[in-house]
Amino acid sequence: MTTPPALLIAGHGTRDEAGAEAFRAFVRELGRRNPELPVAGGFIELSPPPLGEAVSDLVERGVRRFAAVPLMLVSAGHAKGDIPAALAREKERHPGISYTYGRPLGPHPALLSVLERRLDEALGGDGGRTPLDRADVTVLLVGRGSTDPDANAEVHRAARLLWEGRGYAGVETAFVSLAAPDVPSGLDRCLRLGARRIVVLPYFLFTGILPERVRQQTEGWAAAHPEAEVRSADVIGPEPELLDLVMERYREAAADQVRMNCDSCVYRIAMPGFEDKVGLPQQPHFHPDDDGHEHGHHHHGGHAHAH
Repeated sequence: MTTPPALLIAGHGTRDEAGAEAFRAFVRELGRRNPELPVAGGFIELSPPPLGEAVSDLVERGVRRFAAVPLMLVSAGHAKGDIPAALAREKERHPGISYTYGRPLGPHPALLSVLERRLDEALGGDGGRTPLDRADVTVLLVGRGSTDPDANAEVHRAARLLWEGRGYAGVETAFVSLAAPDVPSGLDRCLRLGARRIVVLPYFLFTGILPERVRQQTEGWAAAHPEAEVRSADVIGPEPELLDLVMERYREAAADQVRMNCDSCVYRIAMPGFEDKVGLPQQPHFHPDDDGHEHGHHHHGGHAHAH
């Protein structure tokens, strides 16, 4: 029987040390739960360790095959381009290695369950009781925001799936950067729709600068709108559901059964205002902590994500 591939976790990176440590602790916990499996994790940008260091760590442990899982909720430019390009660069650096590439995490039913739990906590629910009447609660799900319309659409998809069957008055969407509506505009919209109670729910895995910005903007808006009851919910966090989901994505990738949905991807389809992106070569980020062999820009050919 062949040895199963190692697990490589690819993170975005954050300037927030607590957020970076949350990722590193999550990778350590995955290793602890799966002692038979070599596990390593690294970042594309902003925080150490870089992804290249994680690959080198696996290679030094004798690994020749690994499955890479992006620790990301939506398939934006990082999951579609930056990580595949970085992995292609690592294959050049370490001749003889091979890898498969997994899918981003959301929106998965297990994550929707965690989001529902975060809403219950924000509304004061405990002991399994339904908290405040959900029919009075409007949720504002706040995503990272992207220049990729496909990624922003995935946040709307998560919002719709969170709404279905759970009895909330509604689930609206907003973004903390790069896309409209921003948090204050999203809250304005909830108010105009007649929201009585609003819970702002960050669609983020771990704490960091952007989730903290969501909380600050929410508090600022609430102070200016005393007529509205507004609460902030917590990020998803390193829950058992998230650990299990990463292993599910690992098993898909290890079995090479990954088929990403590219139907509305700007690198393949000429979408209005994004026509210049079709067929654009993908290039890796150059991580400041990565002491790789070269820092020139290499083109690795068309749309790099797995099909």
